[in-house]
Amino acid sequence: MEIRENIFQALQALKAHKLRSFLTTLGIVIGVTTVITMLSLIQGMNRSVQGQIRSLGSNTFYIQKFPAIRMGRLGEKYRKRKDLTIEDAQAIARLCPAVKKASAYAQEFPVRAKYKGEKTPYISLIGGTPEFLELHQYSLERGRSLTPLDVQHRRAVVVLGADITEDLFPHLDPIGQQVLIKGHRFTVVGTLEPKGNFLGESMDDFVITPITTLMKFYGKRRRSVTIVVEPVSVEATQLAIDQATQVLRRRRGVPYDQPNDFEIMTLDMLMDVYKKLTGSVFGAMVGIAGISLLVGGIGIMNIMLVSVTERTREIGIRKAIGAKRSDILYQFLIEAVTLSGLGGILGIGLGVGIGELVGAISPLPATIPIWSIILGFTFSAAVGIFFGIYPASKAAKLNPIAALRYE
Repeated sequence: MEIRENIFQALQALKAHKLRSFLTTLGIVIGVTTVITMLSLIQGMNRSVQGQIRSLGSNTFYIQKFPAIRMGRLGEKYRKRKDLTIEDAQAIARLCPAVKKASAYAQEFPVRAKYKGEKTPYISLIGGTPEFLELHQYSLERGRSLTPLDVQHRRAVVVLGADITEDLFPHLDPIGQQVLIKGHRFTVVGTLEPKGNFLGESMDDFVITPITTLMKFYGKRRRSVTIVVEPVSVEATQLAIDQATQVLRRRRGVPYDQPNDFEIMTLDMLMDVYKKLTGSVFGAMVGIAGISLLVGGIGIMNIMLVSVTERTREIGIRKAIGAKRSDILYQFLIEAVTLSGLGGILGIGLGVGIGELVGAISPLPATIPIWSIILGFTFSAAVGIFFGIYPASKAAKLNPIAALRYE
C-alpha cells in the first residue's frame, strides 16, 4: 500500500512539472529507443538471412582457392596456391563415401546477355555441371536443365535465371532462342523459377552454361573453380569435410605438417560471420545508447536534487509528524525510478513503432523479441535507481528542524 502511495505521489510530482519531467527523461527515451530499434532490425535480418542461407542447401559446403572473407589484399601464400579443377570435384565425388554429390563451377563476371534489341544489366555467367542447380535448390520453370552430354560435348547452351528471362523475354517463350553473351551465341534450353534475394543481392541475375563451355569460350588458364559438396546427411557433414580435405591434400601434394592450401566454408560459418558483423554494428549502437542513458541518468539526478531543495519544508513536516528516514528515501527513490521507467516505456513504444515502420516501408524485416522489451525497461529502471540513490539519501538525511526553518 505504501509503495502504491509513493508511486502516486511521484506521479503527482511529475505531473506538476510536465515539461521539466519530459526533458529530463529525453536521454532515457533516446537510449532505449535506439536499443529496441536496433535489436528488432538485427533480429529480423538474422532470421531472414538464416532462412536464405537454408535455401542454399542445409548441409552443403564450399571449397575454394581463396578465403571467402578477404580483409585487404591477399598475401603471397594465397596467390601462389594451385587452382582447383573440375577433376578435383570429380575425385571428391568418387573417393569420399560420406559425399552424396560434388559439383564444380566457375564464373565470368561482369557480362551482359543480349537478345535482338534487349539487353540485361551486368550479370554473372556461371559455368556449372548438371548438379549445380540441384545443389543450390533451383527449380526449373520451363525447358530442361544441363545434362552430362552438354558438359561432355561443350555445347553452347544456357539456362536462364528468372531476372534474365524477365529482362530479355517478357512476352516471348525463350526456349530455343539464341542469346549473345560476350561475343558468343548460346541457345536457351531452360528457365528457372525465381528464388529472391540473398543479403540484398538477387539470386536470379545469372545464366548457367556447361563449365566446359565456359572454359572453351573464355579461357581455362588462371581460372580456379569452386567446388560445392553435399554430404549424404546432415550428421555426416564433418566426416564429408574430413574426407574431401584428405583427397585434396593428396591430389595437391600438401605435406602432412603444412596447412591446407584451399579454403572450406560451410553455411554455418557464413552465418557466424554475418552475426559477427551485425554484432559489431549493434555493439556500436549500444555504446551510443549507453551515452544517452548516462546523460539521462545525470539529468534525473540533477532534477531530483532540485526537487529535494524545492521540497525541503515538506520533508521537514513529514519528519516532524513521524516519517522515518527510510520513508523519505523510498519516496524520492521511487520518484526517480518512476521518472526513468516512464522514459523507458516511452522509448520501448517508439522503438517498437520505428522497427515496425521500417519493416513496413523497406525490405528490412523487423522482429521484436520479448526479452528486448524486458531488457529496455530493466535498464531504464536501473538507471533511475543508480542515479536516484544520492538525491534520495540526501533528502532522507535532512535535519527536520533545519528543514522546517528552510525558506
